[in-house]
Amino acid sequence: MKFREFNVVPNLPEKLKPLLNLAYNIWWAWDSEAFGLFRDIDPDLWSESGHNPVKLLYNVPQEELNSLASDDGFLFRVESVLKKCEQYMTRPSWFDRIKKDMPKDFSIAYFSAEYGLAECLPIYSGGLGVLSGDHLKSASDLGLPFVAMGLLYGRGYFHQYLNNDGWQQERYVNHDYHIAPITLIKKDGKPLVLSIKMPHAEVKYQMWSVQVGRITLYLMDTNIPENSPADREITAQLYGGDHEIRIKQEYLLGIGGMNALTALGINPTVTHMNEGHAAFLSLERVRMFMQKNNMTFAEAREAAAGSNIFTTHTPVPAGNDRFTFEMIERYCRQFVEQNLKINFHDFFKFGRVNPDDEKEPFCMTVLALRFSDFNNGVSKLHGHVSRDMWKDIWKGVPLDEVPITSITNGVHANSWISKEIADLFSRYLGARWADSPDDNTIWERISEIPDTELWMTHQRRKERLVDFVRRKLKKSLKDRGASRAELDSANEVLSPEILTIGFARRFATYKRGTLIFKELERLSKILTNKNMPVQIIFAGKAHPKDDAGKEFIKQVFQIAQREDLRNNIVFVEDYDLNTAHYLVQGVDVWLNNPIRPLEASGTSGMKVNFNGGLNCSIIDGWWAEKSDDDNGWCIGRGEVYEDGAYRDRVEANMLYDILENDMVPLYYKRGKDDLPHDWIKKMKTSMQTLCPVFNTNRMVMEYTEKFYIPGGRQFYKLSANNFEKSKNISRWKENVVKKWNNVRINDVFASPVEDVKMGEATKITALIEINGLTPDDLLAEVYYGFQRGDQQLTGITTVRMEAKDSRDKNTVYEANVSPSSSGTVNYTIRIMPCHPDMNVKFLPGYIKWAE
Repeated sequence: MKFREFNVVPNLPEKLKPLLNLAYNIWWAWDSEAFGLFRDIDPDLWSESGHNPVKLLYNVPQEELNSLASDDGFLFRVESVLKKCEQYMTRPSWFDRIKKDMPKDFSIAYFSAEYGLAECLPIYSGGLGVLSGDHLKSASDLGLPFVAMGLLYGRGYFHQYLNNDGWQQERYVNHDYHIAPITLIKKDGKPLVLSIKMPHAEVKYQMWSVQVGRITLYLMDTNIPENSPADREITAQLYGGDHEIRIKQEYLLGIGGMNALTALGINPTVTHMNEGHAAFLSLERVRMFMQKNNMTFAEAREAAAGSNIFTTHTPVPAGNDRFTFEMIERYCRQFVEQNLKINFHDFFKFGRVNPDDEKEPFCMTVLALRFSDFNNGVSKLHGHVSRDMWKDIWKGVPLDEVPITSITNGVHANSWISKEIADLFSRYLGARWADSPDDNTIWERISEIPDTELWMTHQRRKERLVDFVRRKLKKSLKDRGASRAELDSANEVLSPEILTIGFARRFATYKRGTLIFKELERLSKILTNKNMPVQIIFAGKAHPKDDAGKEFIKQVFQIAQREDLRNNIVFVEDYDLNTAHYLVQGVDVWLNNPIRPLEASGTSGMKVNFNGGLNCSIIDGWWAEKSDDDNGWCIGRGEVYEDGAYRDRVEANMLYDILENDMVPLYYKRGKDDLPHDWIKKMKTSMQTLCPVFNTNRMVMEYTEKFYIPGGRQFYKLSANNFEKSKNISRWKENVVKKWNNVRINDVFASPVEDVKMGEATKITALIEINGLTPDDLLAEVYYGFQRGDQQLTGITTVRMEAKDSRDKNTVYEANVSPSSSGTVNYTIRIMPCHPDMNVKFLPGYIKWAE
């Protein structure tokens, strides 16, 4: 039996029809008035729909719609929100002010495997996806010429529930995106279907679009009848399946995504790979340049790398996808040899840290690093860790100069702040805080908010959090077949009057979700102190294949069942965006205790800053950059331990000491008006020092000024005159490679050789055999620093040397060095290839030091 289909759309009264257009722009998700407008149509249905305005409008009874259409008050709200949205979409932007001489066709394409935009679009799993979503929202706020690309997962990420022992179980739901704020892209009235060649078959995929304020996110979907059942599963689950599914998804994301942009008439100037999942886009970009402009692989690679941006998010090895030789050969050999016209074995080396190590697998992070001139970690500490992780790609380059910089993550303020706190800010800070959250001068006015108002507003959010957790707990108990007495007891769990700590994140073992239980009896005394009680709310999912992470969840669950602790510890199941909003808007303290330095950034703690919450954290990720000693609590001083068990004991004791001696007493220290004024002072300091820094508007501004615009300018330079400069660089590199082995530093000496008075110059001379290269082909530098008794030099400085004349077979290079202070100076000479049109200083494998 064959079924045919047609779509039934809501029969909205004429006056309400604009609501459907509004529903299809995710702007409503971060505008409290728009969000409230949909919620108030039918609060119960809004909750049941998963905060999905399209599904809501599809399911509201016709009589209710007719009633709303005659409600002047509601119609006034509709008109007000529509006007606000129109103003947002058309107002002058930050990018309009700073773009200067950028051509009109300048555009940025952002690729990510997941996006956390709204609860009703479950195409995210955790911090990476939420960061991607917040990045898009700020790109919209700032008016960037920006598009994004991803995958539409039919079953999304899993829903979590716990069995009676506390063991995590996974449940998948098939999502109907036809009644969600997402649009199927059509051409000539039919879905736009594209194809990508994979080893086993031609895989078809259709395209969807999501309007995110002023920008568009495109999503690819293989779940269509033209595909085999196996190929329909490619976009079924986020991070589901085996390595075969993973490489299919990444092949589709990178190569299929670039093809999709072309089919949509979009030719990005700059491409941004958010994590290694998208690294294959660099290959497709090279292919496109080769085909359109009659270029060689090497020439096209120069053009692509000069405007490719890569962001790495994890210092954990498991977070960097690696594939075997056989798998990469199966998926890439034909593409590489037919389209890129290079030897497959030579290509495979691009995915290795050590290209000649036959045992090393292919790493997507390494591929991205080798095809991008702009690379970054997501906090200053993570930048350092990333340079250390990948330093051998640039063997011989000092660690601090490895070309991986950092741009610290942020959060989208309007998406995470509660309406109550936002209204408070608008009253005392003015309306500009929402549009310019990076402006320090605005946040200085936090001190003008009366303690009473700030505290009462925070307390109202905590009351809502407690009510939400009780409802979630009752549902979980009911699903597990709990007794009536157990269900009734859920009404007594937690209290809005008690110091509340939140711990919610992915339950990877390095995040140490159970560290606080190291000395359970000591913790029990802290939590159950009759005069100063404390309560902890846990939430988070472990990856379906991470049994160690599931064991941590089980421990939390079982400890929360103890009779003496059941009212003070709760694990909230199925952590999602909705739960996250309640938590970050309601807790007093956000706890973060990863193993340093494995937390790349950790954006969850940034979200509490905007809501008056405080952070208590290991000095890792973004918390290592906090600027004030009085805006939270630090667990330790940034120590790194070799003995893991010892480390856990020491840091757990530090945490207990903070709780017992500082945090808990401070919270319960009340004035005559029963307000914790010292605690509130800490809240205000946190907001003043952290909010203007750790937000995605500041973050996206940094990406724009450091990467997007420079990458765009590099692209225009390299592509001018039929990519003349790209071709020149390619030819120049080929010549350098041929002659590099015979380039050597033969002698180095200083004049004068006796003690030098501070402020006087010392001439450093090097005799360099350049072997047929020209002096312009090389950069020679004096590299010096002070020997202060440590193994490492301090105050390292480099000075460019100039070619003066020739002596026998050597070129004489000289530089004058004037150290800025007294002491023992150690110096040496280094040389590296140099081209005036090249955007990078160091070519992997091409640096020589004086011996």
